[in-house]
Amino acid sequence: MLRLENVYKNFGGIQALSGVSFRVEAGSITGLIGPNGSGKSTCFNLITGFYDKDGGEIYFNGENLEGLRPFEIAQRGLSRTFQISQIPERMTVFENLLLAPKGQTGEKITNVFLNPNRIEEETQEHLEKARGILKLLKLYELRNEYAGNLSGGQKKLLSLGRVLLTDPILILLDEPTAGVNPTLINDIIQAIKRLRDEEGKTLLIVEHNMKLISQICDKVIVLDFGRKIAEGTPQEVQNNEKVLEAYLAGSSKKWDI
Repeated sequence: MLRLENVYKNFGGIQALSGVSFRVEAGSITGLIGPNGSGKSTCFNLITGFYDKDGGEIYFNGENLEGLRPFEIAQRGLSRTFQISQIPERMTVFENLLLAPKGQTGEKITNVFLNPNRIEEETQEHLEKARGILKLLKLYELRNEYAGNLSGGQKKLLSLGRVLLTDPILILLDEPTAGVNPTLINDIIQAIKRLRDEEGKTLLIVEHNMKLISQICDKVIVLDFGRKIAEGTPQEVQNNEKVLEAYLAGSSKKWDI
């Protein structure tokens, strides 16, 4: 579904990515890990069109993403969350979700007069879908709460909910459990699993929580200093000497699986 081939990115004299190649298979949960500064966020920003690459190719569903802007990539079914949730805090949880559906008839002012029935039909469809997503993410009871009153973990779930309203095929999650309390971490884990198992979504996750990565990922890709140093199942990666040296500072301690 997603393929990176020999991708490079430089920031002045700093080489953030150096010939990175990997694939994300349809229907999988893939983890992208590495020490701080290894190139994970740069990789996400290149895939989603926020940065321009300096070399290589990125394909989504067989289409080269060269030159596409972030909203054009999202329209094709590749959406992402951000490490720091950016949500309109003076809107309710429900209102936040209803911002997300793409191609809404009511976005054009003339349709308010020319296609009122279609707008009403779409509104009811979006409301029903939003209710289902809020129940999936265990936010339904908070649907009328202002988004600014949510906890950090609840805001991350809301950000994921907005992504789901765009009806994505592939979802990129940037540190979905960072700064989240343990109870909500479990809710996020269960939501991610349901997205794959019940909704048929494909996910690529940047995360520092190794326990989460080992619990939910089918495959793990490891970056260090902008290069891919390992790829495999969580079990294979945790026993890789290069990973132990780079990611765990040479420690022989295994992940807590």
